[in-house]
Order: sequence, then C-alpha cells, then structure tokens
Amino acid sequence: MNNSQSSDLYGRVMLSIEGASLLSHEKDLISNPHVGGIIFFARNFISRKQINSLCDEVLSIKRNIVIAVDQEGGRVQRFNKEFTKLPSMQQLGDYAIKNNDYGICHDVGWLMSSELLASGIDISFAPVLDVDRDTSSIIGDRALSDDPSLVTTLAKHFIDGMNAAGMQATGKHFPGHGGIFEDSHITEPTDSRNYIELSNKDIKPFVGLKDHLAAVMSAHIVFPEVDDVSVGFSSKWLKDILRQEIKFNGIVFSDDLSMKGSGNEKFSMKSIKSIEAGCDMVLVCNDFQGASEVVRCFEKENMSLSKKIGIMKKSKSPTWNDLVSNEKRLKTLEVLKKIGD
Repeated sequence: MNNSQSSDLYGRVMLSIEGASLLSHEKDLISNPHVGGIIFFARNFISRKQINSLCDEVLSIKRNIVIAVDQEGGRVQRFNKEFTKLPSMQQLGDYAIKNNDYGICHDVGWLMSSELLASGIDISFAPVLDVDRDTSSIIGDRALSDDPSLVTTLAKHFIDGMNAAGMQATGKHFPGHGGIFEDSHITEPTDSRNYIELSNKDIKPFVGLKDHLAAVMSAHIVFPEVDDVSVGFSSKWLKDILRQEIKFNGIVFSDDLSMKGSGNEKFSMKSIKSIEAGCDMVLVCNDFQGASEVVRCFEKENMSLSKKIGIMKKSKSPTWNDLVSNEKRLKTLEVLKKIGD
C-alpha cells in the first residue's frame, strides 16, 4: 500500500508523550504517517482545560489519530481532578449484583465516556473482561466479577453505555489475565491451563461480547498448552482462535510493548511480530526512543496503513457545559456516592 497519508488511513503505532504539552521532537514523530494513536497517562494531565488543549494540539498535527487513555475507575484512572472519581469495576459489579441494578453499569460506562469525549479523548481502553476477584496481582478489583457469565452481562451494560455516549469499547486482556498471580508489567507470566479450561471460564466474556466490542487488547501471557509464544505474538491465538473460531472482526491492539511481559527483544522486532501475528495496532508506551525505533522500522518495511483503526474515533462530542447539568449524570453521581460508602 502507498503510505502517503489520506484522511481515512491510520498508522499502526500508538505512543505516549512526556508531559502536559507536546515537545518539538514529539510533534515530529506524531506527524509521521505510521503514528496512528496517542495514549495519555496521569503525567500528561493537569486539568480538563489543559487536556482538551493537548488534544487540540495533537489534532492540529493530524486528524487521523486515535487519542486514548486508561480511565477504568478505581486504581486505574488517569484523569481525576475535575473528572468523576469512578469506583473500581469490582465495586461496581458487586453493587449491581447486590442491588439487582445492572443499569448502573450502563450509566457509569456512559458517564466515563461522556466526560472523556467532552474533553477531546476518543477512547478509554475499557472494559476489563478478565475473570477475577483476588487471584491476579494486577487485575483483582479491576475485574467486574470472578463469574464469567456475570462479567459478560455486566460488561454488556457498560459497553452499551459507552456506545450511547459515542465511544467504542475495547475488551481486555484477551484471552484472560485473571487466572495467574503474576503481573505482566514486571515479569513474563505463564498460565498452565489448557484451552478447554480457558474456554469454560476466561474466554467466555470475549465470545459473548464479540459483536459488541469494537476492539480487543491481547494479554502478555504465554499459555504453553495452547502455544509457546505470548498471545500478542501468536497467530494461533489472534488469527486461528480470535478471528477464525470466535469470529471477532474488530480491531486487535497489542498491550504495551514496553511491559516486561512482552519480552526483551528490540521494539522493532516485537512490533513486527505483533503485526504479523494479527495485531492491527501496537502500543509502545513510556519509551519514546522505542516508539521512534518502531516508526523507523515500519518505514523501512513499508508497513501498510489501516482504514479499520478509524472506527475507534468518537462518534459524538458532547460539551462539558451540557454534561454538567445533565439529569442522567446527576442521577448517576448520586448512585456513585452509595457505591463509595
């Protein structure tokens, strides 16, 4: 494919930046056709007005870029001040089940998404579809439930709320990160369960929600009973199982390739392996040199750009002023006070 960029073609690298505004070398890299996404962290956030200006700054360089953040709630919420403090997904799920109020998942998904959309963000990488309560050191209370059927039901309401606001949903971390203690940010975890065991539990939410998710993010885990390479580098997992067997047709994101769980190879090699295995976009976070290396590699390899990635762009842009007095938001905030008690 010719890599001259048009309005519907997206680069296949998502990267992060250092601070609250763009530095000159960051602007240069973002302008490269192979950069199609940017993800913000807490260090990039000072205020809602500032993050909106930062989004405008990014979009002034190129329009065909997906602006992302992890705004799950609980301990994974990058924007706090001026944004609603969201409960952990475990707190949300427990409340919904105890009170037979699954609609609160819809409302929280809608509120989270609406606040981000009104501030210039396209997507939050949510919801977590891992099945867990207290097994995993990194998932734990980020999961809605340790029952796969409940995860599926609760997440469906959450996704519907995101979609109603105008945001697409990303299910993570395929095929499930909830079955092991190890944290893939700091180690290379292995899960010894076989495919039947995984299918009967962890994979169920991904199957049940495949037609409701615009994207899936793969896990940095090796399941040696299925394949001897990590999921994000495995065509068996991403092509044979996710695409052919489960019949998922959306976007596949790698998890962050700077995480220890992705191994010690060069970023360029890991990125090529991810794309060849079936990822549509690779994330290279918190390592600007690594992201630059991947972009140079993709230039050298004449990596194709993607039209598909454009589905992740927001479909609505509510204004913050409209949101502040929105009756649905005010009602949701009242329920969130109960969840926090």
